[in-house]
Amino acid sequence: MAHPLRQDARPVVDASTTARGSRIDLDGVSRRYRVGEVTVTALEQVDLHVDEAAFVVILGPSGSGKTTLLNLIGALDVATEGRVRVAGQDLTAASRVERARLRRHTVSFVFQSFNLFPGLTALENVQFGADVAGREHPREAAAATLAEVGLEARAAHFPHQLSGGEQQRVAIARALATGNPVLLADEPTGELDFRTGVAILELLRRQAEAGTTVLVVTHNREIARVADRVVELSSGHVVGDGPPPGGRAPVSELHW
Repeated sequence: MAHPLRQDARPVVDASTTARGSRIDLDGVSRRYRVGEVTVTALEQVDLHVDEAAFVVILGPSGSGKTTLLNLIGALDVATEGRVRVAGQDLTAASRVERARLRRHTVSFVFQSFNLFPGLTALENVQFGADVAGREHPREAAAATLAEVGLEARAAHFPHQLSGGEQQRVAIARALATGNPVLLADEPTGELDFRTGVAILELLRRQAEAGTTVLVVTHNREIARVADRVVELSSGHVVGDGPPPGGRAPVSELHW
């Protein structure tokens, strides 16, 4: 059986965007929500500093604050207190326009729920990411990126004609096609079979090596083995931060 991703694929990163920087800094960040009369604390006094071109796994069980952290970094949510800076941009008091600009030109997302447009083909969904980010030759960039995730033969298919794993690969291709310097992925292998999941992790690994800052949220400790750094959350607190135990493992050694 052919490998689901091209082995000779080059990282889908736009050097012109990485020049803008991709460092992430959170200082004393908390996020609290009101649920009726109850205050729920999703994150509490989190300090996190991520260098450019790092491959970081945010590890923790459901409810630990992983997705909230990702949403704060990606300007989808606003901290209750503390300071968030991404690629030199202070999001603490940023306007809606400034936050939207960061999401368009700096940060790309891979969501658990895919968030594909049902009326667009796989190629058009990927091209949407390239269009929004202002990439030159967006259709060509989209086609190349779709090939990177092994779906060039499915380019004309609509989401309802694709399996869950294929839809996730389209979502990943759309994020990569932006060429943005920061990539945030929420359980990117959750809907994939092992073989394709490992290949996607290898692709993300190559993005970091090419200069993209990659943050992957997961509850799967095995995935954390391939990271440069593992930040572990529990009940909204950082309870661990450092390299994987035993050092970074090659993607080929993973199993789950």
